[in-house]
Order: sequence, then structure tokens, then C-alpha cells
Amino acid sequence: MRKTPVHLEVLARYADKGVERGDVIVIIDVFRCSSTIVTALKNGAKAVIPVRTVKEAVKLHEKNPDWILAGERMGRKPKGFQLGNSPLEYRRELVEGRCIILTTTDGTKAIEKSKGAEDILIGALINVSAVSKLALRIARSKGKGITLVASGRRGSFSLEDFLCAGKIAELMQGPEVEFSDSALAALLASRGAGRAIGEVAKSSHHATYLKSIGLGQDVDFCSKLDLSDKVPLVHDGMIT
Repeated sequence: MRKTPVHLEVLARYADKGVERGDVIVIIDVFRCSSTIVTALKNGAKAVIPVRTVKEAVKLHEKNPDWILAGERMGRKPKGFQLGNSPLEYRRELVEGRCIILTTTDGTKAIEKSKGAEDILIGALINVSAVSKLALRIARSKGKGITLVASGRRGSFSLEDFLCAGKIAELMQGPEVEFSDSALAALLASRGAGRAIGEVAKSSHHATYLKSIGLGQDVDFCSKLDLSDKVPLVHDGMIT
């Protein structure tokens, strides 16, 4: 039986490599884009529309004023936006049945760079088991490989995304799966962190920054494992 190859790209800008391979793509931005998308949909949001820039988001909101305008730059909510990028803001009473326009520094960039892929999933620590199972099931059913995209932080490597990718890979491991060197390195890092993976993620540079601007509760939430069995899927520019 053909083995399923699992690759890892460690920056958002390299997501298109997975598209070129024809892989199932898993976008990972633990702090906080992926975690926010998972939470919004878990709490009944109709869809999340990822947008690359603040300007594009504002223009889209002007055309669709009933949609929620949300996002961040440097971790903070842009002026005039209704919601930031804190998953804790996306309560059911605010988002149920609503479409959300979302722009973030890295996560939505990774989604944009994945355009053209048939299968794009959103992964985080809070849905790590569900996303690993679904990505592997889709890849096997279609005879494809998998690319895990650790979005990073402002164009640089991020520990939390690397660890999350490793945990996804760890949950996929078996005789029918083969890992690239980068995916295997992430798997070994995840295995080394063990049950403390969330605590290790909270020691990352980005986590430290978020805590310094008063977003420690977000860091705690996003570092938990398997809070949701929801796996957001990107299709025609919308995440459902």
C-alpha cells in the first residue's frame, strides 16, 4: 500500500508548496487565528471569511454591513473593528448565525497562500485530535499527501505552531505514513514535550508578548488540547 507522505512548512509564505504537491493542507496558527476560527464555528458562526489586509476587510464589511468585522494587528484589535482575534470574544450570543470577516497577521496569510488546494483544514491545539484524523482520512481516500503549515509569527518561526504540527503528526504516525525531515523533527519535539506540550507552547516568544499586552487568558485557552471536535474547512474563500 502506498504510504501517505506528511510534509511540514514552517512559515505561512511556504504554504503554496503544499498546493504545488496537491496535498491536503492543514493551516496552523495556535496563537490565535486557528483557535479563534475553531471557537467561532463551534459557537455557531455561519462562516468565517479570511481576508489578507485590514483595508480589504473594511471594504468587504462596507459591502456586507451585517457581517462581523474582526481581526488583529500586533495582537490588538484594529480601530473600528467589532471583534479582535481573541477566541474568548467569540461567544455564542455574539456569533451564532453570523458571518465573520477575519484578518490576522499570519494565519489568514497562510490561508491565502493555500488558494488552489482542494482540501484546506484549520488546525490548532484545541482541535488537534479531530484535525489529525480528518486530514489523514481525506488524504488516504484521495491518494494524496499532507502538508502541515506552521504559520509562524510575522515571517519568523514560532514554537507553538511547530509543536502543534508535531502533535498532529504524532497522532497520524503508523506504518502507512511517512514523514519529511521537518515533520519528523516536529513530531519528536511534540513527543519530547509530552503531556506538558501546552505549557511548553506558553513559553514561546509570541505567548510572552501576548501576555505582556494583557492577553494571558487567550494564551491559556489556546494551549489546551482537544476542546473541540470541530474541523473548519476552507472552500471558495469561506471557512465553515
